[in-house]
Formats: sequence, C-alpha cells, structure tokens
Amino acid sequence: MSSFVFSSGDINGIGPEICIKTFNKIYNPSVRTLTFVCPVNVFENIIDNIKPNFNYKITKNITDISPEFVNIVNIKNVKQNFGKPTKSSGRASYESILKSLKIIDKGKAEALITAPISKYAFSLAGIDFPGHTELLGNWFNTKSFVMFFISNSIKVGLVTIHEPVKSIAKNITKKNLRKTISVIRESLLNDFGKINPTIAVLGLNPHAGENGKIGLEEENIISPVIEEFNNVEGPFVSDAFFGNRLYNKYDAVIGMYHDQVLIPFKMLQFYKGINFTAGLPIVRTSPDHGTAFDIAGKYTANETSICEAFKWSEKILNKRKRFLNG
Repeated sequence: MSSFVFSSGDINGIGPEICIKTFNKIYNPSVRTLTFVCPVNVFENIIDNIKPNFNYKITKNITDISPEFVNIVNIKNVKQNFGKPTKSSGRASYESILKSLKIIDKGKAEALITAPISKYAFSLAGIDFPGHTELLGNWFNTKSFVMFFISNSIKVGLVTIHEPVKSIAKNITKKNLRKTISVIRESLLNDFGKINPTIAVLGLNPHAGENGKIGLEEENIISPVIEEFNNVEGPFVSDAFFGNRLYNKYDAVIGMYHDQVLIPFKMLQFYKGINFTAGLPIVRTSPDHGTAFDIAGKYTANETSICEAFKWSEKILNKRKRFLNG
C-alpha cells in the first residue's frame, strides 16, 4: 500500500479541478491512499460541477487519514475568483504545500503531487520563492536538487531554474554544473533503474561557443566539468542537438537554462511529460503546465499531465523501495 498527497495549486486556476478529475481515475483504496489538501469550500464548489466517483472524507486532523477515502484535509476557506491570481489564492496554495509536507513528515503520505501555482500570486502573498522546486529545496534544507522534466521518450534537467536571462551566465559555474550532473546521475540510477546512465550536456552559447568565438563558458567551465565524468558528453549545439533528435541516444539531457530545454520538451511531450524534483528525500512530481487561468471555472481542463505526474510518482516510489530493499 502506497500513499500520496496532492496539493491544490492556485485555487483560482485549474488545479483543484484536475486533481478531482484525477481522483476519479486513480481511486483504488485496496492499492493506495490518496489525500488532497484544499479549502473545503473550493472542493465542494468543484464537485458541484464534476461528480466525484470516489468516497471522500473531510477532516482537519492528519491522524484521521485512511485508505478507504480520498481524504480532504481542510485548510482555511478562501473565496474563489476564477481566472485571477490574488493574494489570498497565493497564500492558500502555499499553505496547501506546507500542510502536504507536514502530512509526509507525519508518515501519512510518501509522495507529493503538486498542482500548478502562480508565481505572481505567491509574490502578492509575500512568499519569497519563485516556484515549487526552490521551496522544496528550502524545506528539506538541501541545495542538491534539480528540476528534471521526464517522459517515456526524453528526460531533461536544468542547471539554472527560474533565473532572469541576464543572470544565467553568471550562474553557470563548475560547482553548479557538477552538482546537476551528479544529482541527475543518481536519480537515473535510483529512481529510473538506469545502469551506467548516459547524459548529454548542452552548451550555453550559440554554436556552443564556436571554439571561444561566441563566448568562453564552454571552454572554461562546461567542457572541463564534463571531462570529470564517465558517460557524459558535450557540450552540444542546442538547436542541432534537438533538430537531429540526438536526445534519443541518451538517458538524460542537461540544459543550461529554462527555455533552452523546456521549449523542445513541451513541443515533444506536452501533457505527457511531467516535472520531477530530483535529489529530494521524497518523491515530488507535478504536471508540465501552469494554472491555465484562461479556462479556470469552465470545467474543460485536461487532466492528462497531472495523471501522468501521479503515474510517474508511483513508478519512482516503487523503484526507490526496490532499490533500498536490494
């Protein structure tokens, strides 16, 4: 029996809707325990429009969580205002994440699936984290974590995460690249069962610097670090790498910044890919899309990606258990 907790995401987006649609598909109390941390008024509003095909129980007490139900753990009720990031929606999504982590700390869940948040709503609420990944790294007091997007056909990791473009180059250091490669290698081994995993590393500059003519990061930082590892190759020219589908030759690809790898990843795997935080002591996954404020409250949201996030969470959790048990 495995146990999973879902955070609500921004209540003014599609997060609560896609979670409930997912529970309709995955509810099986003989196999897994499901918990959903959400303001009760929001949950009740959604099920007025989407019939729940599962038994549920509303509680404030973490100790009441049981496999017979989808356990709805209440946090303070918040007025829903579909389609708009607000201070209250940012605070509610933050509190949902914290309560979910406390549920894991109490041993009532083993893995976390996070619905999409709004970084703008976070900022309105005075929450000083640019996203889930950094928040979770802070919670577990670790800097050895990597934003890792995964699917059946391609896996991509990032050296920098939510950095402004003007700040990317200064954050491409030997230390950061070395950490990213190490975390990805360990994850490929422990979480995905890859023996002697192969990793491709992309360059930072156009044409991967073209022998120093268009930047020196490849020669001074990226290439020397790559040489420290076995089965790690690069730096590759990004556009040619994806254009020639070279990612098919490797277990994972490491990019220097967000859009360098997420644009091709989402073009290839939108709704089928998910976000996984490698390097944490828990399994955490999320869909590969945002809050979709433009369709919130229309009840037309596609739940495929968060369903995939759950499926990958279960796979990775089982893989870790087998690895730990030898």
